[in-house]
Formats: sequence, structure tokens, C-alpha cells
Amino acid sequence: MSTSSPTDRSHPPREVFIQGLTSAGRTFRPSDWAERLAGAMSCFRPGGVASGPMAHIGYSPYCVPTSIDNVKCVVVNEALRDIEPMAWDFVMNFARDNDLQVVDACLLPDVRNPVKR
Repeated sequence: MSTSSPTDRSHPPREVFIQGLTSAGRTFRPSDWAERLAGAMSCFRPGGVASGPMAHIGYSPYCVPTSIDNVKCVVVNEALRDIEPMAWDFVMNFARDNDLQVVDACLLPDVRNPVKR
């Protein structure tokens, strides 16, 4: 009998969008909440914490701030749950505690600027 670990997924990890809108549709404040939340998660990246003089700059690929239709969002990759369950719980609890809208989705690449290979 074999058991599979959470990292033995047959499908790619999904992405969860935490939107800067409350369940009542109000804009969440402060206006830089997405950058702050993603900044708190910046150490969770492939290969671990970066070091050096510019290590503090940049976000984790598992928790990225963005804006969609003028709404601040944080895109959280489900892979974060496998890497550090407490970090996943932190961002999900942040959304719940602040009554923010959460949507399962997939961030698609920008087709207007395709990468040439």
C-alpha cells in the first residue's frame, strides 16, 4: 500500500486570489496591504531565504501582489501550503480575519507580449 504526500500532486498547484474587497464590496485599507502581506511572505521562495545586499528586495513567487481591474490582490500559490503550512495558514487567516474575498483562479501569462523562444 502506498501513500502519497501533498507534493505528489498530479495537477499543478492552484492559485488563490485574495482580493482587496470585503464581502460587502468595500475597498480594504490601508492601500498598501497587498505589498505588506507579500513582503511578510518574501522569505518563502525556492532555495530558501536569499542573502546578500539586495536580498530584501523582491517577493516570493508563492505570494505575489498584483492589481486586477484596479483591485489590489495577492496571488497565493498553493505550493506554499506544502513548503510552509504555517505561512499558508497566515495568509488564509489574514483574508478571513479581514473579511476579504478569496477566489480560486489561475494567473495566465500576458498573451500580448509572448516570450519568443
